[in-house]
Amino acid sequence: MPEVFRERGFRFFFYSNEGSPREPVHMHVEKGNVEAKFWLFPVARVACNDGFDARALRELTAIVESNKGRIEGAWNEYFG
Repeated sequence: MPEVFRERGFRFFFYSNEGSPREPVHMHVEKGNVEAKFWLFPVARVACNDGFDARALRELTAIVESNKGRIEGAWNEYFG
């Protein structure tokens, strides 16, 4: 699971095996035993959520949106 960055106690990462065919660029976020998945394009949005409250999801959506270039770059570097 390549980790892209950590911020405010959250870990932002993607899985090495992202489906076949591979899903579009997205980011997983976890803290403790709670995880969510975010699509990046056209705007950052929640794909699925397993335990974060609405406030955390708003915060995470903003973090993902502001780091789209960084995330997409890491994705493309990893997956080629």
